[in-house]
Amino acid sequence: MTRVRVEGFTLSLDGYAAGPNQDINNPLGLAGTDLHQWLVPTRTFQRNLFGSDGGTTGIDDDFAARGFRHVGAWILGRNMFGPIRGPWPDLNWKGWWGDNPPYHVPTFILTHHARAPIQMEGQTTFHFVTGGIHEALDRAREAANGMDVRIGGGPSTIRQYLLAGLIDELHIAISPVLLGRGERLFEGIDARALGYECVQFVASEKATHVVLRRQGHDDQPVNQAGRAKPRISI
Repeated sequence: MTRVRVEGFTLSLDGYAAGPNQDINNPLGLAGTDLHQWLVPTRTFQRNLFGSDGGTTGIDDDFAARGFRHVGAWILGRNMFGPIRGPWPDLNWKGWWGDNPPYHVPTFILTHHARAPIQMEGQTTFHFVTGGIHEALDRAREAANGMDVRIGGGPSTIRQYLLAGLIDELHIAISPVLLGRGERLFEGIDARALGYECVQFVASEKATHVVLRRQGHDDQPVNQAGRAKPRISI
């Protein structure tokens, strides 16, 4: 059964998922890259972004790697594709990630402005969806062909899917940094009332990893010793 997942989504200690003033030089907003000190050094990130054989292993890499397993399609908000607002002024822009993005599956971009699909290296094809979150999810489910759909962000996109009751599981990494301002993930959202509970949490040196699952989607997580993790309600 296809699940809808959020993976590796990082929050600051004060609850921000991105800094303010996103632009071409600050894809995650001012100081936003500070959030991802747990992710960037990992073997998974280095391999998927730079084709490198190096990188750290351990808890952070385990969580980074799980985010790419059994994923058949992605959904991204337009800001995750680029800093451009409004109609597309430059069709030469093909995303933040260069010629070989890290997705490697069909990837659906939410936008109000139509654009033809872009086929990239590494089996990533960007599809631009103007019909909203439900159309994007329907198309992503079909493209995933029985595998899972990963919602990549940004915060506004995830909030829309949360409020619609469409996300089955979220992996949140809480980074020990303060942003002070920016965009909050859970602004205006009562995750408990929506049926989410904490089913797993574990800390590394650089982040605390929390897995939230909507009740009724009880694929039981296991720890490294193979024992089921305790459920902890929030």
